[in-house]
Amino acid sequence: MNPEAHVKILGHAFTVRDLLWQLVGFLGQGLFFSRFVVQWLASEKAGKSVIPVAFWYFSIVGGVITLVYAWWGEHSLPFAIGQVVGMFVYSRNLALIRREKQNGKNVPDTSGGGSQDA
Repeated sequence: MNPEAHVKILGHAFTVRDLLWQLVGFLGQGLFFSRFVVQWLASEKAGKSVIPVAFWYFSIVGGVITLVYAWWGEHSLPFAIGQVVGMFVYSRNLALIRREKQNGKNVPDTSGGGSQDA
């Protein structure tokens, strides 16, 4: 299939390449959104507001895919910079959790079964 071929959707013409980039964008946003579902389910299970470790992993994976979309799919520097800044925050939280775990403090597992106060 020619990546420059046009596909008409709801009256708008898109190239196949554009549609593939849109799918990458939706994948990144879907994974990024999933972090909220993970957090909500872990909080419901714990009976209080918690942020499971999986939240930060979904943040990083969704952020990386969204960064790829922002830079190569949309060519948007502000969008890309926003994703990079967020990834520093997510990575720092994982580093702090890892340090707590090494020091023997109570840290939740990635299943959301533990608790980490928000």
